[in-house]
Amino acid sequence: MIDVAKNIAEIRCSLPAGVVLVAVSKFHSEDVILEAYRAGQRVFGESRAQEFVKKASALPADIEWHFIGHLQTNKVRMILPHVAMIQSVDSEKLLSVIDAESARIGKTTDVLLELHVAQEESKYGFSMEDCRKIATCETSLSKYEHVRVRGVMGMATNVDDEEEIRKEFKQIRETFALLKSGVMADAPYFNVVSMGMSHDYPIAVEEGSTMVRVGSRIFGERQY
Repeated sequence: MIDVAKNIAEIRCSLPAGVVLVAVSKFHSEDVILEAYRAGQRVFGESRAQEFVKKASALPADIEWHFIGHLQTNKVRMILPHVAMIQSVDSEKLLSVIDAESARIGKTTDVLLELHVAQEESKYGFSMEDCRKIATCETSLSKYEHVRVRGVMGMATNVDDEEEIRKEFKQIRETFALLKSGVMADAPYFNVVSMGMSHDYPIAVEEGSTMVRVGSRIFGERQY
């Protein structure tokens, strides 16, 4: 039997002050999410649009929902009324659609730029070269008036090699610093580095993560 409250308490105790825990609740039932909610957890991460909207409509209104999975442009309109942050913005095309849909409903949407540093070909995201171009172009992000770019998100390669994982987290943090010293220099809200999951979040925190996305360490393996 998974003790969700105990798992959350243990993870929180392991995190430094100021590091936000996102409980990755994808593939888990509303009842299990409520267990975490009753334990004081308020920030949850989902990655499938229809599953997310169903849960967001049924669960307490003060939950802060983060969308963390690959987001198709035709699903933006569906999730936007419910989402507090979209962590997985992996292209300027998606950024443009989020901006337009946010304008349509009179909302400013918080987003993170997803970076591609992992070795797997299947990973989405901006390359380091993309970010270098963005960092030196003053109008690259300011033209989006209804999105607020809060920081970056990334995943390390799923390997047992701690040195490789650490190297990739360093790249993510360095890219954040590059943007922070460039195009986002005058944006105090640009302060989020989302990296680290159940198997590697302690390394991510050591390398400067300010937000970790933890699922199986809280909820166990997926339920459906």
